[in-house]
Amino acid sequence: MVKNKRDPIPKHFGSIEEAADFWDNHDLTDYLDLTKEVQVEADIKRRVFLTALEPSLAQKLTEIAHKQGISTETLINVWLKEKVEETV
Repeated sequence: MVKNKRDPIPKHFGSIEEAADFWDNHDLTDYLDLTKEVQVEADIKRRVFLTALEPSLAQKLTEIAHKQGISTETLINVWLKEKVEETV
């Protein structure tokens, strides 16, 4: 039986970025023998508020978000949060 060579998983990562870089360049399926099943309970509560936008404004926001590689929802939330913090 031939085993695939794999890099060891570091015991500790210096930062989230280091961990992300490791997993961006490694496939979890190569490490399945090191995983174990866990039980997780989550109480996720998310509320959605619908707000009407002018179609041309919505289109511009979508274009800007796409150029930044984020969702329109994320862009709007970031910008609104910044504006609220400016006025408080």
